[in-house]
Amino acid sequence: MELYFLGTGAGMPARHRNVTSIVLNLLPERGTIWLFDCGEGTQHQILRSPVKLSKSEKMFITHLHGDHLFGLPGLLSSRSYQGGDTPFVIYGPKGLKAFVDTSLGLSQVHLDYELVVHEIEEDGVVFEDANFRVEAASLEHRIECFGYRIIEKDLPGKLQLDKLRELGVTAGPLYGRLKQGHTVLLEDGRELKGDQFVGPSIKGRIVTILGDTKPCSNSSLLAADADVLVHEATFGAERADLADAYDHSTTEQAALTAKEAGVKTLIMTHISSRYQGEGAEQLVQEARAHHADSWLAEDFWSYTVPRK
Repeated sequence: MELYFLGTGAGMPARHRNVTSIVLNLLPERGTIWLFDCGEGTQHQILRSPVKLSKSEKMFITHLHGDHLFGLPGLLSSRSYQGGDTPFVIYGPKGLKAFVDTSLGLSQVHLDYELVVHEIEEDGVVFEDANFRVEAASLEHRIECFGYRIIEKDLPGKLQLDKLRELGVTAGPLYGRLKQGHTVLLEDGRELKGDQFVGPSIKGRIVTILGDTKPCSNSSLLAADADVLVHEATFGAERADLADAYDHSTTEQAALTAKEAGVKTLIMTHISSRYQGEGAEQLVQEARAHHADSWLAEDFWSYTVPRK
C-alpha cells in the first residue's frame, strides 16, 4: 500500500505543483490502483510517473471545484486508449454524474469499459468487500465536500509451519485448511485444530484522505487512529485569517487534527503556490511543532504505508 502524489497544489496549476490528484497504490493487495481527485492535467502527470492508468479501478472525488475535477473527462477517455477495459467506478458529491455525462456526451467520447458513477447522499460506508471498507463523511468547505477513510481489514495470521513439521505434517492441502481455521483429521487418527497453528491476525492499515476543509469534527472522526492522514494545508500559520475566509486549513490546524486524532503520520498537501523553497520548509516546521511525524507532499513523491 503506497500513496503517490500526482498533484499537490491549490487553486490552479503552478510550475512546481500541479493541482490535486492522489493515487493509492493497491497493486500488491488487489492488483489495482485507486485515485483521489482529478485536477486539470492529471493524465499528463500520469505520463510522467510510474502509474498505469489501465490498472485503475476506482476514483474518489472529494468535491466539485475545478482543481479537483477538471482532469476527469480526459482521464476517462485516455483510460480506454491505455488498455483499461475493466469496470471503473467514481464516487463523489451530487452533481458528479451530470458533469461526467455532459462532458463525455458533448464530446462524443466512446468508452471501452463500464463506467459507474456513485453519488454520495449521506455520510457512511460507500464501498466494502472482503478486504477493504471505505467510509465518507462531509467536511466544512464552501461547497459540498467529503473526506474518505480507507480501512484495510485484518489479515489472517501466519501458519506456524515449524509446529506442524515437528508433528510430522508435511506441506499439502491440509495446510490450507488449517490456515482457514478448520479442524483436520490425520491418517493416523490425530485431530488438529487450525486455531492452534495460526498466529495472531495481522492488523489492517487505515489511510484517511480529506478534501478541502476548515477544521471540523468529521476530520477527526475520519482520521481517528489512522496510519496516515492526508490533510490540506493551503496556508501557513501566519495566514489563518485567509484559511478561515476561504474554508481551508493551515499547517498548524492540520497538525493539531492529526495529534488529537492519534494519527501516526501526517502528510500535508494542497499547498498555495506562494510557498516555495524556504517557505515550504517553514510549513513543515510549523506542523512538526505540534505533530512530529509530519511531511509536506510534492508532485511525484510517494509514501509507503507501513504495517503496525
